[in-house]
Amino acid sequence: MSVVVVLEGAGPGRFTVAVSPLAELAAGLHVLTGHGHHAEHAPWAREVARTAPTAFRAGLRRFSPLWTALRWRGFYTGLAGPTGRPAPGSVPAGPTPPLPPLSPLAPLSRLPLDHFAELTAYSCASGYHGYAFDRVLRDPAQSAALRHAASGLPEPHLELAEALLRDPEALRADVLAFLDLCRPVFFGALWAETEPLLARAAHRVRQRLADDGPVAALAALSPSSVRLADPPRVVFDKVHHAVITPARTPVLLIPTRYGAPHLVVKNEPGLPPVLHFPVDAPVVGVTLARSRMLALTDPSRVRLCRLIARQSMTTADLADRLSMTRPQVSRHLRALRDLGLVRTERNGRYVHYGLDLDAVDRIGRDVATALQY
Repeated sequence: MSVVVVLEGAGPGRFTVAVSPLAELAAGLHVLTGHGHHAEHAPWAREVARTAPTAFRAGLRRFSPLWTALRWRGFYTGLAGPTGRPAPGSVPAGPTPPLPPLSPLAPLSRLPLDHFAELTAYSCASGYHGYAFDRVLRDPAQSAALRHAASGLPEPHLELAEALLRDPEALRADVLAFLDLCRPVFFGALWAETEPLLARAAHRVRQRLADDGPVAALAALSPSSVRLADPPRVVFDKVHHAVITPARTPVLLIPTRYGAPHLVVKNEPGLPPVLHFPVDAPVVGVTLARSRMLALTDPSRVRLCRLIARQSMTTADLADRLSMTRPQVSRHLRALRDLGLVRTERNGRYVHYGLDLDAVDRIGRDVATALQY
């Protein structure tokens, strides 16, 4: 599966780079709910959970479907008007005046109730494919489909779906009250620390769009991206399929620190597509992580690695010890070197090969990161 961004006829002007407090709040809540997946922020998440009031901990569980597997589109509400330019609720890239941390809650409070219900229903169902929730409050068939989808997911998905169908106005008020509570509990301090970093990252992406064009700028957002031609497009390796055409619909690019390593793509019908990308993209993508694991399943290659893990050796030495031909050893070494698992050192007319133990040590972490991206 993949997300394909078709760039034919799409210049830099079809992209808006914006810093969004509300989008970063969603990323922070995601970490707080599943900090086991975010080792960098785990100490911070544990401290927030330890000191947070009971009401916050209850809300963190009750509303978790809004930021776990499927990010609630409400966190990206109000980010752009019809032209794709930043609107109230976002902070354009570059120097900005001080911003109250959650002023973007205003667009959520003005969101029509049917639209709020539709967006929330998709999060309760944890997906879009095969669902239509545009009349979920009035159509018994859509309500039944929501209940059925949510019942197959862990709690509190069904609890939240039932609350939505029972009293959507009350649920919206509860969601807004919880998001407002986030400011004193953790988000005020987080945003003060994070906003300058996000602003600098947004500026870099904007510059790359202007200097190198959309293909290079988008490909740099992910190690799992692939550039294709005729027509020009960038493909992101994701677990869902979508096609985004910026020439038709402007695209929003939003940097995140707490959302790393995830690259979140939002592409709901009738709304501007959003790429919520990590400030520092992971170095290793899914393809490279998988290739490194596969490289170490070959018994001959494992024996070779065990030898060069102890000391660097030449191709001739390895061939003698492994009872292999030099061309065979060279092919194995070339494959390992291309994957970044072997380092070379020239000593006079000899080339010695050694196992890059740091790269091998990172394989598990790289795989975990790549699977989340």
